[in-house]
Amino acid sequence: RVISLAEKYRETVLDYFRAEYLVGRTPNPCVRCNQRMKFGFLLEQARAQGVEFEKFATGHYARVERNGATGRWQLLRGRDAGKDQSYFLSRLRQEQLSGLVFPLGERTKEEVKGLARELGWGDLAGKEESQDFIECDDYSVLFRKGDSRPGDFVDRNGNVLGRHRGIIHYTIGQRKGLELGGGGTPWYVVEIDAAKNRVVVGGRGELGAPELVAGDLNWIALDGPPERPLRCRVQIRQRHRAASATVSDAGNGRVRAVFDEPQVSVTPGQLAVWYDGDRVLGSGTIEKYTGTDGTPA
Repeated sequence: RVISLAEKYRETVLDYFRAEYLVGRTPNPCVRCNQRMKFGFLLEQARAQGVEFEKFATGHYARVERNGATGRWQLLRGRDAGKDQSYFLSRLRQEQLSGLVFPLGERTKEEVKGLARELGWGDLAGKEESQDFIECDDYSVLFRKGDSRPGDFVDRNGNVLGRHRGIIHYTIGQRKGLELGGGGTPWYVVEIDAAKNRVVVGGRGELGAPELVAGDLNWIALDGPPERPLRCRVQIRQRHRAASATVSDAGNGRVRAVFDEPQVSVTPGQLAVWYDGDRVLGSGTIEKYTGTDGTPA
């Protein structure tokens, strides 16, 4: 069967991507796609077409199991640490996790490729990694004329250092493509001020953030925010090595994560996922962070 979700994908993933960039945040389209498309609209439409099933299996490198003591479904990292995709799946809710099977979660990518070759599927085993969320590397095709308005590059003190091409071209931690003379000292994007159409730059030392606040929370192993400060490890992007932190309830549906050591490039719009070992405790969208100099952003 073919289930057409092209329009839903445009509305749910592509329009979201554009809207987030326009307000100075860096979105994560893969997280959004998993939550709303693959494990949401796809299954809803399949059932609407009369497809009956008890479980839904995908090739994600993650594991799911039920906690006998609490009755809650658990999401765990895949055994292949280099391919683990639990970060991308951390927005899934209990009712979604209860119907999932991840057959590859206990295997490494090389083991899976070996099995494919043994079964005569060498062409599949040799395929390149999955594509991005669009079929090209140029995200500018998602924006409209007028979305990219030039503005000022400034430092933390508001000094104008040059002109940028539009905030949609930049993200926190970016160094390449700024075209700013630094007198031998490289500049990095440390903040995006959408209200003033400014990109704030600074030295690498200004990228460190000792804490963050996250909202739009989703709890998996836990049934809500911790009643007392919780020690865990927090991952702030897919390729980030989760860092030790203390997570506590910040009120109003938010949590605060205070890192043992400042983390580089904490980015509003991205996902923060908190782990207890391999278990995903929960996740939230990064709303703001505090720089090493105490500056809120």
